[in-house]
Amino acid sequence: MKRNDWLQLAAYFGVLLALAPLIGSYLAAVFGGAIPRWLAPLKAVEGRIYRAVGTSPDREMRWTEYAIALLWFNLVGVLVLMGLQLTQQWLPLNPAGLPNVAWPLALNTAVSFVTNTNWQAYSGEATMSYLTQVLGLAVQNFVSAGTGMAVLLALARGLARRSASTVGNFWADLVRSILYVLVPLSLVFSLVLVEQGVVQNLAPYQEVTTLEGAKQVVPLGPAASQIAIKQIGTNGGGFFGVNSAHPFENPTPLTNFLQMLAILMLPAAQVFMFGRMIGSRRHAWSLFSAMLVLLLAGLGLALWSETQGNPALANLAPLEGKETRFGVVNSVLWAVTTTAASNGSVNAMHDSLSPLSGLVALFNLMLGEVVFGGVGAGLYGMLAFVVLTVFMAGLMVGRSPEYLGKRLEQREMVLAMIAVLAPCVIILGFTAIALLTEAGRSGVTNAGPHGLSQVLYAFASMAGNNGSAFAGLNANTIFYNLLGAVAMFVGRFGIILPMLAAAGSLAAKKSCPPSSGTFPTHGPLFVLLLVSVVFIVGALTFLPALTLGPVVEHLMLGSRVF
Repeated sequence: MKRNDWLQLAAYFGVLLALAPLIGSYLAAVFGGAIPRWLAPLKAVEGRIYRAVGTSPDREMRWTEYAIALLWFNLVGVLVLMGLQLTQQWLPLNPAGLPNVAWPLALNTAVSFVTNTNWQAYSGEATMSYLTQVLGLAVQNFVSAGTGMAVLLALARGLARRSASTVGNFWADLVRSILYVLVPLSLVFSLVLVEQGVVQNLAPYQEVTTLEGAKQVVPLGPAASQIAIKQIGTNGGGFFGVNSAHPFENPTPLTNFLQMLAILMLPAAQVFMFGRMIGSRRHAWSLFSAMLVLLLAGLGLALWSETQGNPALANLAPLEGKETRFGVVNSVLWAVTTTAASNGSVNAMHDSLSPLSGLVALFNLMLGEVVFGGVGAGLYGMLAFVVLTVFMAGLMVGRSPEYLGKRLEQREMVLAMIAVLAPCVIILGFTAIALLTEAGRSGVTNAGPHGLSQVLYAFASMAGNNGSAFAGLNANTIFYNLLGAVAMFVGRFGIILPMLAAAGSLAAKKSCPPSSGTFPTHGPLFVLLLVSVVFIVGALTFLPALTLGPVVEHLMLGSRVF
């Protein structure tokens, strides 16, 4: 690595560390009711939305009401988005004359964007009309991110409240997340992207003549507005097929840096928002530290692997599939952050990563996207591991486990285990089904351990609501579209529902005053124990599969067996 590479890494993490607490304070203020003056005009819009929905932001909901409202809202989103795809041929804003989307792909895509996964078994510019992109996909980028934030808010209230029966109002949390957080940030970011050269128009595709004299169709469209929210909302779906490796999506070193920063900005900031809501900033710093340790450990291994050279190529640096405009380090940093944050956008092809770099990306997905993770989703996923950590610490000292003054009992432990294990069952079970059936094997384009990694990565990405892929897998088949839709649905709501139930259970509990035997949930010991639990659970669950995939491929690379 060159000096410039180290400077870029230092600048990235320095800016992230500086912004996260500041934005976290802003988020805590907004959701505490302190709307800044410059956003005051949006209060009228907020009021109209509540009247249209038929609710009041002051009407509190039990966790069951909260969950039902969330599920109905997301179900309607699936139906609307699927309907747009199935009829886009006859709708306006389709200058390329793209046909209707086949129903298996339409269902997969609808579930994908509603669950904040943005898995794309298609090429955007060749499949989706402008109307589908703007009214369907971009809208879901906002509301799916808002849904994740709403669940985190409900869980934070469950931990902060004492002997309460409610956890907030889903509609208020969703609307405020979108109006006061996602829309303003995305608007500013969109303008920056446009200034840097990202495409934003409704013009038809242009046919140009290349230097060789051949004809080429250049796709255009409203890209900047979708790219901004895809990064800020940890959605990740690209407007163009090759995502942020496309120069129309990611034209300059500045856009590359800002998009990578946007991926982790809100997930990191929400840790500090959570700390303010529960009244424990020290605990927030401990959670942030645990996430950062896991992120840096994976990044270090991936960077080491990518700079070792390939024995099959006379130990030259593996540049194939990397973002040569910005350097290999930027490709690796993007790959690690996007898989850690359940974002899924790419500026290089993960199928071209070295085996150990691919292992890091896979492991990030398999941990449940808790290394910062998605907006809201990453932290409430990490809190499931916190519950397990506190429970084990309580067993070690021989007393009932307590977390933030709430006694953890059988119900909370069962719910936490469901949230942790649901994606694991989907990843391993669906990978086995794919490899045991002809329909699943037919989509695999590589033999041996890399072929296994392709399938394993696909279901880890879908169950983890990430959306990135080992691009060699042919996933646009009825088998992968339907099985993938189930994986994404369970990966999203199989965690949301247990965590909302835990929020309701914790809200109803009385506060237990800390004593000399209470395990402190801050400080280096807690961070070490939490990191160990996250790592061990992931390692014990997926080590056999990872060994047969990227580990064997790495050993074959080192022994020159190809």
